[in-house]
Amino acid sequence: MSEARPPVGIDDLLERVRRGYARIEPGEAYAASRAGEALLVDIRYAALRERDGLVPGALVVERNELEWRLDPWGSHRLPEATGHDLRVVVICNEGYASSLAAASLHQLGLHRATDLVGGFQAWRAAGLPVTTP
Repeated sequence: MSEARPPVGIDDLLERVRRGYARIEPGEAYAASRAGEALLVDIRYAALRERDGLVPGALVVERNELEWRLDPWGSHRLPEATGHDLRVVVICNEGYASSLAAASLHQLGLHRATDLVGGFQAWRAAGLPVTTP
């Protein structure tokens, strides 16, 4: 039986997981995606995508399916899940849930996984392309 860990607040947890990788700003994510150097993955739920629009070229994967779809060894992986060296940029609405999702991908061995600072809202505020569903 493992020893119980002391409780941690979400702000501390976010700080901890974010220290484990380099987060990416919207402009850099856009450039990396356009150059074919990163896979953008939108984990926002459908209502937000319908309300605010989509990041062109981003793969839409609901948060509850993310690990199943991006695990290169998984039986339910997507064709885009080509290997553990894949650079995945997770996008949520404001850049909080995506941090936890990126940390989870790291646990699967996707060591280049990161998330978008500020999420979709920062993407849109930076004037980057958005399409309507």
